[in-house]
Amino acid sequence: MNLQTLITFSTVATLAILSPGPAVLLSLRNGATLGPRSVIWSALGNISGVCCLSVAAILGLGVVLKSSAFVFAAVKIAGAVYLFYVGVRHLLGHAVAVPAAPDQPAGAVATPAPCLYREGFLIAATNPKAVLFFTALFPQFIDSTAPLLPQFLLLTGVFMAISYVSHLGYAMIAARARGMLLEPFFAKWLNRIIGMAFVCFAAILLALRRQVT
Repeated sequence: MNLQTLITFSTVATLAILSPGPAVLLSLRNGATLGPRSVIWSALGNISGVCCLSVAAILGLGVVLKSSAFVFAAVKIAGAVYLFYVGVRHLLGHAVAVPAAPDQPAGAVATPAPCLYREGFLIAATNPKAVLFFTALFPQFIDSTAPLLPQFLLLTGVFMAISYVSHLGYAMIAARARGMLLEPFFAKWLNRIIGMAFVCFAAILLALRRQVT
């Protein structure tokens, strides 16, 4: 794989990663309410989910999703249900806690690293649209005359690295607004806004149609 191909892939991957979506919203929420360090774990979960999706795409799950309406619907509904669950938790006020003190990030004690990792992983891994994205993207940059595994590992590694750095960047930006979360009124409305956003993402995912070729 030549340098030009790798740069082109990195550009496309960056644009896809930076576009608004559930994973970006999760990093913004965690960065603002729990501090940038929390996103170390949620972003790690996210790229783990991304890795699983890229492997699934290479193994042919993308083709199955395109050809089987039942499998596509099952994966889509599972992802939408999880996003809806996250949204409802926010709407009920169970996801973003009001800070107890100015020097303590909101929810830092109540949200252990495994929970942050799991949430990031599930949001990434339950998105069938991402599998279709990888299925369509990888063949455009892989040289069929060269060994496939090293190319796959390189492209996946680049995508994961860009994704991880991007989520940490979003978290650092959001952390600048963390002081506002000391206000209970703001915390309440933050829960509502984030909750509605996740519910909207769930609705968009449910509206996603299978691509028939």
